[in-house]
Amino acid sequence: MLKIFKIVAILEGVSYLALFSNMLAVKPTNLALYKTLLFPIGMAHGILFVSYIILAIILKFEQNWDFKKFGIICLGSLIPFGTFYVDKKYLQNV
Repeated sequence: MLKIFKIVAILEGVSYLALFSNMLAVKPTNLALYKTLLFPIGMAHGILFVSYIILAIILKFEQNWDFKKFGIICLGSLIPFGTFYVDKKYLQNV
């Protein structure tokens, strides 16, 4: 389960960065491309985000994470590059 969580965490972080790059780099230059990319990137990110949180809840009980560690891991999904930090700092030694 932890290996699946790590994969979902990386994919969620990549989709978050893709969503931001679509908003910040593509929107000002090409509005049609922005609108074309917004739905698929947004949908993928939404599914990965929900999966990340559900897997984090499951792993909280499987791995006996304390509330602080669980909170930081969940907060990592809201901050750009946060899932990469969580993977490096909290999931490498598990």
